Amino acid sequence: MQYLSHAEIVDGINAEPIIARLKEIANDEKGHQEKFRILIEDLGEVPSVDFTPRHPATTIKQILEVNLKDEKTAVDTYRKILEELKKEKGQGYYDHLLEHEIRHILMEEQEHITELELLLGLQGNNY
Repeated sequence: MQYLSHAEIVDGINAEPIIARLKEIANDEKGHQEKFRILIEDLGEVPSVDFTPRHPATTIKQILEVNLKDEKTAVDTYRKILEELKKEKGQGYYDHLLEHEIRHILMEEQEHITELELLLGLQGNNY
């Protein structure tokens, strides 16, 4: 949602590629949400309808910085989840599908970080 909201307010001479990328990332995030919904249901639970906090931004730089920070937070969260999954390995609760999906989402989030850094001119600051 935040990516789509931000895409609506981006303007200026270089706006189109930034808008396109924000919408593309929003679509990726929607896919992540769907994967988690399915995984949570497969584990016998009910997915939450709570949304993550939104971060207002008005300039292109603010929009990119806010989303970069959120992507880094997501990467940190998924890394923690993977660490917890490793602890469960061998205890009968480990699910290879869950690990695969988390790793795939983590890779996409890292790709988003790289792309946002490039848009901000922060090349080489891989997370």
